[in-house]
Amino acid sequence: MSNAETQQKFSNPAPLGLAGFALTTWLLSMINAGWFSGDAMNMVLACALAYGGTVQMIAGVMELPRGNTFGTTAFLSYGAFWWSFALFVLFLHDKVPAAFVGWYLCLWGVFTFYMWLATFRAPRALQLVFLVLWITFFLLAAGEWTGMAALHTAGGYAGLLTAILAFYLSAAEVINESQQRIVLPVGAPRTS
Repeated sequence: MSNAETQQKFSNPAPLGLAGFALTTWLLSMINAGWFSGDAMNMVLACALAYGGTVQMIAGVMELPRGNTFGTTAFLSYGAFWWSFALFVLFLHDKVPAAFVGWYLCLWGVFTFYMWLATFRAPRALQLVFLVLWITFFLLAAGEWTGMAALHTAGGYAGLLTAILAFYLSAAEVINESQQRIVLPVGAPRTS
């Protein structure tokens, strides 16, 4: 059986992974933007472990037989991000200096930056998700390093935009496939 025939047997896990990422990012970003206090964090943690973390990891594993290195790397990594975030908040939050949390966020920004570079031949919607996400990480890191609430809030709003873009791409992939036509455009990938 050819690789193309094998890939046709597997559904596209990207909409699932994107939805898990988007929903959890939206919830956390509402807190970061100042819409809700830290009292709302328990719901974020529940989503981080179940939907943002576990479901993204499942999507990443589902990308393996499809031969999608980018999808595997992105979904498994961001799934692990949500697990590490939840574990940090639950067990270590008061035991880690803010500057070190800044480095944690900065390094996720570095990862996201090179993943963004890898999207340059992908649909424009995916490019935008990664562009805004790496900006989000760097704003949040700068907020931790400087203690400036405005940077933290800006990171929250950038996170909300990231979530909207990820939800849109997830919806586009599901709706376009089910309708067998372009209902929600994602921007043609570059071919040159």
